[in-house]
Amino acid sequence: MMLPQPRESVVRVESPTEQRNPRTGDIDTLPVLEALQLINNEDSTVPAAVREVLPEVARAVEFGVEALRRGGRVHYVGAGTSGRLASQDAAELVPTFNSPPEWFEVHHAGGQRALRAAVENAEDDFDGGGEEIRASARAGDFVFGLTASGRTPFVLGALAAGREIGAHTALMSANPTSTAVVDVDVLIAVDTGPEVIAGSTRMKAGTAQKLVLNAFSTAVMIKLGRTYSNLMVSMKATNAKLRGRTLRILREATGLDEAECSAALSEADGDLRVALVRLLSGIDSAQAAEALTATGGHVRNALLALGATTA
Repeated sequence: MMLPQPRESVVRVESPTEQRNPRTGDIDTLPVLEALQLINNEDSTVPAAVREVLPEVARAVEFGVEALRRGGRVHYVGAGTSGRLASQDAAELVPTFNSPPEWFEVHHAGGQRALRAAVENAEDDFDGGGEEIRASARAGDFVFGLTASGRTPFVLGALAAGREIGAHTALMSANPTSTAVVDVDVLIAVDTGPEVIAGSTRMKAGTAQKLVLNAFSTAVMIKLGRTYSNLMVSMKATNAKLRGRTLRILREATGLDEAECSAALSEADGDLRVALVRLLSGIDSAQAAEALTATGGHVRNALLALGATTA
């Protein structure tokens, strides 16, 4: 099915990221250290720009949490730098939070090959973006599009398809003046301004996307109970380093010694959350596992339901 193309306003405004930066016009004449200082000065403006859109990011988090709680998925959609950053963010959630790998799916214009090298014209495929979402998403999912310009056809096609099938949608861009739009539930327009090198959106625009993606996915994991306090209690201990970290986390969370925590982990078959609930509530591992199942794996909620003292 052909989707409607994004509407265009009468006046088309150039993306700020494509404009020349008046502060970096002589960067090619500067000594290396001064050039690096200039780049760093520009980079330092990005966190403040992201701070301005945190209310919109919070709405996106709510949609992501709702989708996952209902058995749906979060779909990242991007091209070029945006797609690569999205792929990195999604890949790191499984080892960090032991999230099911199917929770986050990345749709990158040009596919896996485009993660390593540019695929010509892939980002211009509006219908291709729509087809990917129609094939993999369903009503109630959350489709999160990322594009520095705010106008990438592949991303806009995916968002249009998401709306059509009943998914919630968000678009993040570095272009507050974007004129090629589709209807979305959340618009996150980070005003990072002109790049150090005109059009090089791997720089400030990419940094903003990295910050927003990190904050978005981490907040989603927190709200789903994949942490306890500020500890990674859901992580998978797949190697010696992580097994050591698991033990340290359990000791930090409980205040107990290494021997007692090690024994609890062994009894819980290495499941840090089960061991934590067991030690803080005083029940056995089987009961701790049942309490976690009843709360969807949410450690703090399990402890509260058991009447245990929490940090």
